[in-house]
Amino acid sequence: MLVFGAYMFFKKDETPEHKEPKAQALATQKNSGEFNKGIDSVLNTYFEIKNAFVDADTTKAKTAARQLIALSDSSRLFELKKDPSGIFESAVMQLNDVKLNAESLLKQTDITEMRQDFRMIGESMYPLLKTIHYEGKMLYWQNCPMAFGEDKGANWISNTSEIINPYLGKNHPEYKGTMLHCGEVKDSIKAQ
Repeated sequence: MLVFGAYMFFKKDETPEHKEPKAQALATQKNSGEFNKGIDSVLNTYFEIKNAFVDADTTKAKTAARQLIALSDSSRLFELKKDPSGIFESAVMQLNDVKLNAESLLKQTDITEMRQDFRMIGESMYPLLKTIHYEGKMLYWQNCPMAFGEDKGANWISNTSEIINPYLGKNHPEYKGTMLHCGEVKDSIKAQ
């Protein structure tokens, strides 16, 4: 048995090894200008919703939510099918979640419930931007630790590092405008 083991050991060294090719890192391609314009349009509409909540304007929030749904339907995510990393399916799922939460926001009559749906839109939009390798201007992932009461925080995306809180806003029934700047930047989304 020992002889056979030694034979296999030495014989193995004589035969050429068939090495598997090393795995290559997944390369992502740059998005087209039209794709980036589409994402910027979605983001600008998201910011309109955010600003409407800063002002506690539910009519403007619903108008922007309708526009967000339309822009989601006309997005150019199909371009991601060409990306070798396979991000298309993930991006479609996240954008569908954005759309579903915008549709839910439209059905609400209570501003707190509408803000909950806005929170969920952001919770889907944030990973979407990371997934698609967002190529636009710097964005900020911000958090208010008491958006819905003590220990009930919420996040949102902002196009400035300044905290302008859409959950407690200018016209909050309890805090009025005193909590407008409550929150902190948790992350930034930099162009890839």
